[in-house]
Amino acid sequence: MRFLIGALVVCSILLAQDTRLAQDTKTQTLSNGMKVIVQEDHGIPNVAMYFFYRIGSRNERPGATGLSHFFEHMMFNGAKKYGPGQFDKRMDDSGGNNNAYTSNDVTVYTDWFPSTALELMFDMEADRIRDLAFDPKIIESERGVVYSERRSSVDNSNGGMLQELARATAFIAHPYHWPVVGWPSDIESWTMDDLKAHFAMGYAPNNCVMVMVGDVHFDQVMQLARRYLEPIPRHDPPPPVRTKEPPQQGERRVTLSKPAQLPLQIVLYHVPEATNPDVPVLDVIGTLLTQGQSSRLYTRMVDKEQLVLGVFGGVQDALDPTVFSFNMQPRSGVDPATSEKVLYEELARLESEPVPEAELRKAKNQMLANLYRQLKTIQGRANLLGSYEVFQGDYAKLFARDKTIEAVTPADIQRVARQYFSAKNRTVATLVPEKAEVKQ
Repeated sequence: MRFLIGALVVCSILLAQDTRLAQDTKTQTLSNGMKVIVQEDHGIPNVAMYFFYRIGSRNERPGATGLSHFFEHMMFNGAKKYGPGQFDKRMDDSGGNNNAYTSNDVTVYTDWFPSTALELMFDMEADRIRDLAFDPKIIESERGVVYSERRSSVDNSNGGMLQELARATAFIAHPYHWPVVGWPSDIESWTMDDLKAHFAMGYAPNNCVMVMVGDVHFDQVMQLARRYLEPIPRHDPPPPVRTKEPPQQGERRVTLSKPAQLPLQIVLYHVPEATNPDVPVLDVIGTLLTQGQSSRLYTRMVDKEQLVLGVFGGVQDALDPTVFSFNMQPRSGVDPATSEKVLYEELARLESEPVPEAELRKAKNQMLANLYRQLKTIQGRANLLGSYEVFQGDYAKLFARDKTIEAVTPADIQRVARQYFSAKNRTVATLVPEKAEVKQ
């Protein structure tokens, strides 16, 4: 009963929240193709300003991988009006902060600042979009920085190295095959022509969605956008990604042998892109299996049978068909095959037994509560609005997320588990520890 009461409370809160947020959100597209989404919130005198560029590792090519991630760094290294280091300095002087992230599909720049700095932020963002500097010395310096990041996050990280190997094995044709950070030899060999061509297509205003949430007025934002951003000319966006990953016809296994204290294991299943109606069901499955200490896999594998130190699972938004990932760290002395067997048993249970209503209710409550936590902050809303616009094709679908979650049934879970979690559709990557050589 408490699960049902909790659901009614959360749903009533979200319904009121969705209605208000939808009414407070307005949009307009500039003549150069940049879409502007504005949500007014005058609760605090701050603003979250996000730029979503539809450029990621999927838009790269063999020999030039890692370029999208490289520009995530380069965009902070000076342009025509604001030189090296000035973007961060002026932001800091104004009491603001910034960051950025790159994925397979997008590169996103995040600014948080007092509303008094609004015009400055438009000026600085326009400067680096329009006139980013391509100083050879800075390029070589940042090449070294991103190479160092690759070494720390992949080459010297057991988890990072196994993840890279797993995805490269699961995807044999589609650009999701290569890592966001890029292959080492590509990082070493990018040319100036490579850089300029990638920037021109990726950072075209018609390839960008700007989202602004906070203490602003829509008319004020559009006036500044027309002044600072609209004069930036449009360019040809990245060409369509035509390569489709062929259906997997059998289990793939790959082993990584290196010095390590404990084994690691990653199991991947091919699943659809973000707009597919099965994805919300997969989200519920991920919550049922791995979210929290009462989830199925945690309860059995961590608490009851003490097979693993941790187990995680889920699927991230993607423009093209992607993978549902399970990550497990077996305990010392536990054969990875044992924990792997338990995972398959629990997946088979999803297919054969309808999830009890109370358990499904709990999972939905967890998802709704997480959504509400994100909607409480201006940066959370800015990120969600931009993500829904890019990955779902319409930011307004965010305001129906609660209804999408509520619509998932036990029968949906059985059908989706049966469709995607088959042996022939999976890739298994295992890190097998080996003893380090003792130097004489």
